[in-house]
Amino acid sequence: MFKFFSNSIENLKKTVAKTTQALVGNVVDSVSDEEEFSEFVLDDMEDLLISADLGVNYAAELVDKLRNQDKIKPSYVKEYLKEEFTKTLNAAGSNELNYKDGELNIYFITGVNGVGKTTLIGKLAYKFKEEGKKVLVAAADTFRAAAEEQLDIWSKRAGAEIVRRDKADPASVVYEAIQKAKNEHFDVILVDTAGRLQNKYNLMEELAKIKSVIDKQAPEALRECILVIDANTGQNGLQQAKVFKDAVNLTSVALTKLDGSAKGAIILAIAKELSLPVKLIGVGEKMTDLKQFNASDFIEALFS
Repeated sequence: MFKFFSNSIENLKKTVAKTTQALVGNVVDSVSDEEEFSEFVLDDMEDLLISADLGVNYAAELVDKLRNQDKIKPSYVKEYLKEEFTKTLNAAGSNELNYKDGELNIYFITGVNGVGKTTLIGKLAYKFKEEGKKVLVAAADTFRAAAEEQLDIWSKRAGAEIVRRDKADPASVVYEAIQKAKNEHFDVILVDTAGRLQNKYNLMEELAKIKSVIDKQAPEALRECILVIDANTGQNGLQQAKVFKDAVNLTSVALTKLDGSAKGAIILAIAKELSLPVKLIGVGEKMTDLKQFNASDFIEALFS
């Protein structure tokens, strides 16, 4: 298995500092002086969890568990949240990116325009290249010339090859990429896709057609269907996830622009509501600023 560039706990603490304050600090501060959980205190706690982008349903569930019980006191709320968040992330599944040595590995990358898909693909290509893998990028967002140009630049920077055909049928580009990968023994195909939500039906049809090509031409090679979400979108990211989950069988999430965001709780909301693990996080602009998400490290950084 290839390895990601390490992300120290200290760096992660800085990355999630604003999320820590919004999700943990504010909640703990609001109840720390209380002897018991009154309705007023619980309502305030629920409002703070919702405003931290944890999601209405999840926030309500956490607070409801504190009602009509006397074991957990307000002074223990930090430990309570830590335990609950850990359970939620673990239940969503492994954070390891699936990869099989000696075989073709296809990664189907989706997400709305503007979330950082192209940049993520470039950084992911670079990661695989650093491990000595032969990488091919399939530019299947064919109707945005700027997207293809940007992807071309990132591919060259990463040392990856690219298949692109301006204005062509996206599924045909993926077909061509798979044939090239088989003939020339590539290890990895990274498939870029369109992210136009204006017409959900067309988008879903296009994504389903691409997925069908992969299923027919390389049925055993699809490792991940990854949804890319901008951390700053908060709960809107959850709505995006629901649309794409309907279109393709998502397996995981990549969260970009986590550095400096106060909305990192979206990681927990997605894990809870959609049972999707976050596997990749973007923490900066450099090529090496794409990290593998580690649930226990995230929890440690969040609560330390």
